Amino acid sequence: MMRRFTEDRLLVATHNRGKLEEISRLLEPFSVSTVSAGELGLAEPVETETTFVGNARLKAHFASKATGLPALADDSGISIDALDGAPGVYTADWAETPNGRDFVMAMTKTWEKLEAVQAPLPRLAQFRCTLVLAWPDGHDEVFEGVMPGQVVWPMRGGEGHGYDPIFQPDGFEITFGEMERWQKNEISHRADAFRKLVAGCFT
Repeated sequence: MMRRFTEDRLLVATHNRGKLEEISRLLEPFSVSTVSAGELGLAEPVETETTFVGNARLKAHFASKATGLPALADDSGISIDALDGAPGVYTADWAETPNGRDFVMAMTKTWEKLEAVQAPLPRLAQFRCTLVLAWPDGHDEVFEGVMPGQVVWPMRGGEGHGYDPIFQPDGFEITFGEMERWQKNEISHRADAFRKLVAGCFT
């Protein structure tokens, strides 16, 4: 039996304003006020786990224990079949440079790796999202979402972020990078995980 969320305030364990806005919008029907880790000046814990659920748990429990509030964290990334699931939890790491994250470089590297292993077309991939809702007493609930699709080249579109310009979701002829933001948010891996969160803890 999942624990229902009965509190009126939720800490979103992120420093990303766009992610806070997206989550706040999804929770509007439940009269839950949200505040981000960034707004409270919380540090970001080092993500030392090797799975999406491990990193999401680490972030959620860190934020909840630091504030005494229930906290919601996510970890997400792209897993590519022909690369044995890589980059996976290292999705953002592939973009790291001494001057910050360069996702054009990361996308180029991804395609070069696929070419190197002569991956057949379509080059199947999935965006994955794991949400963890944690309470100060240490209890948590876990929800996983998936958006299947394929990696395409060249990069297309200037919307979204990260690897969106090379990911074409199943059922569409456009990439996430070409998709209007709120349309993407309705079908994405994060939306899939959120539907499960709402069904499990809010309704």
